[in-house]
Amino acid sequence: MVKILAQVSSLEEAIRKFALQNALFHHGKAESKAVLGKILAKHPEARASVKSLILEINGIVDEINLRSEAKQTSDLELLAPELLHKKKHEKHMVLPELPNIDTAKTVVMRFAPGPSGPLHLGHTRAIILNNEYVKRYSGKFIVRFEDTNPQNIAPEAYDMIIDDLAWLGVQYHEQYKQSDRFDIYYELAKKLLEQGHAYICTCPVEQWRNLKNNQQACPDRDLLVSEQLERWTRMLAREYDPGMASLVVKTDLAHSNPAVRDFVGMRMVAQPHPLTGDKYYVYPTYNLSVAIDDHLMGITHILRGKDHFNNTHRQKYIYDYFGWPTPEFLHYGWVSLPDMILKTTTIKEGIRSGKYKDWADIQLGTLQALARRGIDPNAIRNYWLDVGIKEVDIEFSWQTLYAFNKVLVDKRANRYFFAWSPVILVITGASSLEGHAPLHPDDPSRGIRKTKLVATATNVDGAETDMGICVMISREDLETMASGDKLRLKDLGNIELTKIDLEQKSYAKYIGNDLSIIKKGVKIIHWVSSSDNYPITVYLPNGKVIKGYCETSAMDDENKIVQFERFGFVNLGREDVPNRSDDSVRTGLVAWFTHK
Repeated sequence: MVKILAQVSSLEEAIRKFALQNALFHHGKAESKAVLGKILAKHPEARASVKSLILEINGIVDEINLRSEAKQTSDLELLAPELLHKKKHEKHMVLPELPNIDTAKTVVMRFAPGPSGPLHLGHTRAIILNNEYVKRYSGKFIVRFEDTNPQNIAPEAYDMIIDDLAWLGVQYHEQYKQSDRFDIYYELAKKLLEQGHAYICTCPVEQWRNLKNNQQACPDRDLLVSEQLERWTRMLAREYDPGMASLVVKTDLAHSNPAVRDFVGMRMVAQPHPLTGDKYYVYPTYNLSVAIDDHLMGITHILRGKDHFNNTHRQKYIYDYFGWPTPEFLHYGWVSLPDMILKTTTIKEGIRSGKYKDWADIQLGTLQALARRGIDPNAIRNYWLDVGIKEVDIEFSWQTLYAFNKVLVDKRANRYFFAWSPVILVITGASSLEGHAPLHPDDPSRGIRKTKLVATATNVDGAETDMGICVMISREDLETMASGDKLRLKDLGNIELTKIDLEQKSYAKYIGNDLSIIKKGVKIIHWVSSSDNYPITVYLPNGKVIKGYCETSAMDDENKIVQFERFGFVNLGREDVPNRSDDSVRTGLVAWFTHK
């Protein structure tokens, strides 16, 4: 008998060890099948009773999955520290050194957004990597608004972008708007004409493009400098209509890449600029203005995606023509961001049509939306530091971002119960029950959530009146259950279902508070008092809405990240919602889903 008990104890300990280790491999959620495989490999004799073994594993896995990763780590450290050492090591997120650092010069880098709307997740790689290098070398970080396309500018975006940078924790030293610098571009464009490195083309656009694609010169390319300057004067005087003339920078017409051959440096735009109105008519293109600004602002290192390879080649011509030192160009790989709404025009139209509430609608990939969801900006920073500046193309992983975020928010997020799509459950057999749940399982100093439940008169079977305790639970917890099944109401007690009615009321009897029931594979569910609760609406990133009830004490954590147990992390807040009884509005508790 003693031998049998020792074997059982040894097997249970092995399950607990492997379940804790597996949980730490999978961001706090152990997988029963993986644990079963480990146990059968270690204890092949257990195959004779695999059905009961599975129940035992399920019960322990459910128990362990309710703990935080910090608690799982400490438990494994006490139980089997040798397994803890086999946990995947966190990557040491350090960027490689920048090439060709001149210790006598300050490292200067920049972020250059177009002010068409607020920043989104796609912008953050360039922002964070540039910012990290500037901090490493005690350099200078410049924000430059590239606003030379008046058709795609939202005046409010300038301030929104600055706010987004502040949220990311990015400090900059200087700020510029290209729309303030047109006279500089004009002066240097004229010099290019005087040097013979540019010309004014009056050919139809398609003709000019076909000629350069065939390595042939435009007829205007070799006109005298005096005639080029005369045409330039006429452009500035608005004597040409848009599209009838443009300033073209000369490159190598024999270049193997047609995109690098002669490129437009100045064109005419009739639409007023949101900031400067109709003060200017001739506008610089991206490559001309960027090359000029990067030099004049002293940019030493340009870090950007490899989709800018062609632009780098074009801009080097400008540097060569003026005899300027060329900055270091570094290009990282493509990042695809699937299933993410980032395009400004799409979002603006969605807001106008009512599909999206605002720029912070959590269906979007804007930084405002991520902030509303409760994504910590340092999680985004850690994600891009982990990715680094490798040239390999990658696909953005939400799960990896969530893992980084969970590390940051798990310690500060209080725990609460939430019953979504709720149904009423009446518990008989007890005059009162008291729930004792910690605000945080790893921080006893935060206190306990105490809930007193008292039996009241309730209709049990349609005719007979009896005393029962009413709670609300999530519908999905009952949908697969049957009368006679046992459940554990977390931090409250154990029950046995006696009647299931998802449309009216379901019933159960109280069967004690013995925790050993968990080891038998009994499902653990959460509950909310039917008399002490608060209605809440939860918004999901896929546009769906979930309604339910949470503990009233959750209201103490408004505007904070909390964890609704078995549901996920959410950011609590409030919004105006219509009253049911009249046309007025009331302030309702809402939550924006963060992640599991």
